[in-house]
Amino acid sequence: MPFSEINWLAVLVASFVSFLIGFAWFSPKTLFPVWWKAMGRGYDEPPTSGLPMGVVFGLTILGVLVQATVLALVIELVRMSGQEVTWAGGLAVGALMGVGFAAAASLSHHLFAGFSIRAWILEVGQDIVCLAAMGAILGAWA
Repeated sequence: MPFSEINWLAVLVASFVSFLIGFAWFSPKTLFPVWWKAMGRGYDEPPTSGLPMGVVFGLTILGVLVQATVLALVIELVRMSGQEVTWAGGLAVGALMGVGFAAAASLSHHLFAGFSIRAWILEVGQDIVCLAAMGAILGAWA
């Protein structure tokens, strides 16, 4: 069973690294102002989701943990098929999942919600980089 073969420490480290990448990607000193403007918001307009920020960050962390766990399962399934997965293979699997699932699925959501393609590119760019980094970590920790 692939679930029992998961290196849970690698999942936690990959999740932490992904969270750090997301924090750096969308910090006020990097791409947050560009993304915020692409979302049609003014710089002085605070982010509001209707939820306390602790809940927002908690759910974000939960989402990253789910991503890392599923990615670890996919990498383990590849290994079970007899293929060796190194950090480079894990990076490729993560990047492909980012493009094939995260980017492709969110495109229609953005289009139908009326958000700009530029906002989508910034968001999925971060998704792809995070999944690739998580995959590299998970692939390296066989």
